[in-house]
Amino acid sequence: MKQNAKFGLLLLAASVLGSATTLFATSALTKSEGLGFDDNYVATNANNQQSSGFIRTAGRMPAVETDFTKAAESTINSVVSIKSYAAPKRQQMQGGMFDPFEFFFGPNSGMQSSPRRQQPKTEKEEDLQPLGLGSGVIITSDGYIVTNNHVIDGAEKLEVTLNDNSKYNAKVIGTDPSTDLALLKVEAKNLQAITFGDSDALKVGEWVLAVGNPFGFTSTVTAGIVSAKARSVNVGSNRNSGKVDIESFIQTDVAVNSGNSGGALVNTNGQLVGINSMIYSQTGSYAGISFAIPVSIVSKVVNDIKQFGSVQRAVLGISYLELDADLAKEHNITATKEGIYVAEVSDRSSAIEAGLKVGDVIVKVNNATVKNSGQMKEEMSKMRPGDKVNIAYYRANKLCTTTATLKNNQGTTSVTKTNDFMSLGCAFKTLSAAKKEELGISYGVEVVGLKEGKFQTEGIKNHFIILEINNVPVKNVDDVEAIYTKIMQSSDSDKVMFVTGIYPTGKRAYYAVDLSE
Repeated sequence: MKQNAKFGLLLLAASVLGSATTLFATSALTKSEGLGFDDNYVATNANNQQSSGFIRTAGRMPAVETDFTKAAESTINSVVSIKSYAAPKRQQMQGGMFDPFEFFFGPNSGMQSSPRRQQPKTEKEEDLQPLGLGSGVIITSDGYIVTNNHVIDGAEKLEVTLNDNSKYNAKVIGTDPSTDLALLKVEAKNLQAITFGDSDALKVGEWVLAVGNPFGFTSTVTAGIVSAKARSVNVGSNRNSGKVDIESFIQTDVAVNSGNSGGALVNTNGQLVGINSMIYSQTGSYAGISFAIPVSIVSKVVNDIKQFGSVQRAVLGISYLELDADLAKEHNITATKEGIYVAEVSDRSSAIEAGLKVGDVIVKVNNATVKNSGQMKEEMSKMRPGDKVNIAYYRANKLCTTTATLKNNQGTTSVTKTNDFMSLGCAFKTLSAAKKEELGISYGVEVVGLKEGKFQTEGIKNHFIILEINNVPVKNVDDVEAIYTKIMQSSDSDKVMFVTGIYPTGKRAYYAVDLSE
């Protein structure tokens, strides 16, 4: 027994000695070859012919820079809190299907199909109640602020609070429900405007920060990475329905929650690369997937709103599919595995004038690669009617190029301004209670001061009382302008007011007012 124990100890000692000898020899060898192993960094160089068969492996690489303090400090004063107020009658919970915008911003905040300017003060201001809380980003030192449309939609009062606790009432300059963006203005000077970055230059895996007011916790910064670009997300509205045309998000894993909506997504240089808009969640809580509108789209939208009053959308005039393996096999496409397959070309369109045909596969627009519908729509969203674009495409497996002059939905290259409300050629007067009782109606707006304009052209006469426009009840003067703005900002090719009303004699009348140029 003792002999076996003694033998075991000798064996253990030999093993330890052998290991030490091997370690010493290896250390001596590596030092003599100048490999320089240490505890902090072990290099990799599998091609070193002088290493006598040794392959050096990476044990610890230099750390990636993750100090976000400068980015946070340069951004936080450019992000504001936006509190919206409305009369109690607007505070009605909506039931039914899950609405990501409701979870993201709060109850009753689903995206509207109709853009609204600041609503009239139908109630005393002290009677207004909080509707929701969101975020916004200062983009000019004289008080222009960009946020989400669903943050301000339905509000009768908007209160903006800066990082230094200064408070201002904000006016809505314009909205674009299709991209869920809105432009506000506060009367202030020398504000800290954010610096715009380049969302096109963002790379998947790049660090980004979200700055906003989640759950009302002001001036909050969270960090994550870019998970994907040009992500298409189809979102339905919980009211007035209709698809929300947001088709090219930056997807991140940054922690974004209720109240972050409309806030900034910035890179590590503190430059704006997106406006946080929504999350993907089955419960309403943050689940690791957030979406931001790229600043390339934001910049174009707010500039259009400021300059023209509405977003100028250009169309190429095609219907298309994303190229996949099955479609490529069906049409014997071998030159490319991805791109935009042209399925239909519209008559009198930019595409047909540029020579595009069914079966072509578009792979680049203005030198930007378009592999999917998200990328295609993102590139088109940067354009205005009249812009010329270079298009690279495959036809019969040969690479071709062409130039297209883009048009609007009406088939022209002109821009459309929504500040031409006066082109209707009249004023509007809210009916008195006595007038409504006399005519047996509960609401309506009277046409007064009629002169040369679109209403007169269609035969409408003075004192005609408008009851509905496009099946929407008209209860006050602001409703007329709101409906007009909605029509002009829509993507419909036909911009028409279908007016239903009554004359003081009791005669009902119907008119179709063409609003196109």
